[in-house]
Amino acid sequence: MLALRKVTRTRSLLSRRLFFHDTPLLGHRKISSSSCRFQDAEAKAASETEDIDTMDRLLRVVRERSNPAYYSIMPSRKPGPWSEALLTDTTSSAPTSEIPPPPPSQESMSPRRMHETYSQIILPFASSPELFEQYTNASGGLRTGMLMEHLDSLAGSIAYKHMLGPSVETLGRVQERGFYIVTASVERLDMLAPLYPVRDIRLSGQVIYAGKSSMEVAVKMEALNPNRGEETLMLGRFSMVCRDARTHKARPVNPLIIDTPEEEVLYKMGESSKNRRQYAALQALSRVPPSSDEAADLHATYLKYGQEDESLVRSDRVWMGDTLLEKTMLMFPQERNVHQKVFGGYLMRLAHELGFANACFFMRSHVTFHSLDGISFTQPVPIGSILRLRSQILHTSPPGELPATVHVRVVAGVVNVQTGHEETTNDFRFTWAGDDGKSTPRIIVPKTYQESMLWLEGKRALEMGAQIRGNRIRALEGEQ
Repeated sequence: MLALRKVTRTRSLLSRRLFFHDTPLLGHRKISSSSCRFQDAEAKAASETEDIDTMDRLLRVVRERSNPAYYSIMPSRKPGPWSEALLTDTTSSAPTSEIPPPPPSQESMSPRRMHETYSQIILPFASSPELFEQYTNASGGLRTGMLMEHLDSLAGSIAYKHMLGPSVETLGRVQERGFYIVTASVERLDMLAPLYPVRDIRLSGQVIYAGKSSMEVAVKMEALNPNRGEETLMLGRFSMVCRDARTHKARPVNPLIIDTPEEEVLYKMGESSKNRRQYAALQALSRVPPSSDEAADLHATYLKYGQEDESLVRSDRVWMGDTLLEKTMLMFPQERNVHQKVFGGYLMRLAHELGFANACFFMRSHVTFHSLDGISFTQPVPIGSILRLRSQILHTSPPGELPATVHVRVVAGVVNVQTGHEETTNDFRFTWAGDDGKSTPRIIVPKTYQESMLWLEGKRALEMGAQIRGNRIRALEGEQ
């Protein structure tokens, strides 16, 4: 009865949040852009914080109803020899036929239950020194980028399990099943507790929402301690979309059956996450101008730090363009997925490691990962292509503020060697914090209008992350 009361309260709070997020799109109240922007940021931070706590609790409840026989994940990498893949490749980005594909059969579109998609991976780092050696970093901890790579693979496997059924153990060929699934975006991955000390890790997740052609997959990372029980280390959401194998257009996904109040709350959270993402896209700086407060902050930064006076040496100023750090690589078939493209989790790891290096250079100290603030996947990276990764520091916490945080962007692009043209494939956003206990030694200053918009995007991300972490700390203190 107590658990049911908690769920009822959560549903009530969630309804108020959903109403708030819908209001700006439906109403036309005359509110200043600065006031609306501040209220929206506060509400979104509160919503994210409550989502994290509620989702963590409810995912455990749903896991208890899952069948351990279906916990294993489907292999999503290296499907057979590359020589064979070259002869049978049918995953070209161009449609193979103008004839519309037949609709999915009624049997293949049978509804799925939420707990049927639950999957997990156990990484016994504490009990297997050999495994820990493969993941350890220079500081004796775990490589976060490699764990993110596993989370992406897990999310993809869960999405396929939702489409094919919990008892299916292999994916088969794309042309045989008639569809494929790709990662559209990652909304957030928040680090909720430190990875150290090293313990056994469980990565798990399940589908919590199914739309027409997309799915929301919740994933989390937990430390397994025999003496202290389970501790959630990271929680996040992946947005997966289904595409027809012939036309590469949207393909319907199996509907989701909701059996319990806990599952209903999770479903509403997944739906809310999708709505927030759509609303955020409408409010992006690529569509609408910054608020008056943001413009004032940008102008104040320009007046204080942006004057290009050769007689003035500014040791506390770094031009955004001077923080560029690049890495160019060949994409080999060993890192391919079942679609014969470069595995998205591998790209996440590359971006994380380049962003980490850039953050260390700028902070002049070792840094700790705080959050992945978002990833957009615009198109796949072909095997054999030349990939260029560009990292830039977009924003930092104000001088004197602790912990000192830095927001980093990493853009991935495929380069055409014949024309030199580069096409963006991914956009990654990360936040790290300095480990030396000092405030930010320098600040980032933009030069161009485009850099100014990126500067404001970084400012928004750092403010959002700080509010989420602050809300969570206060919530945990209130429980003690």
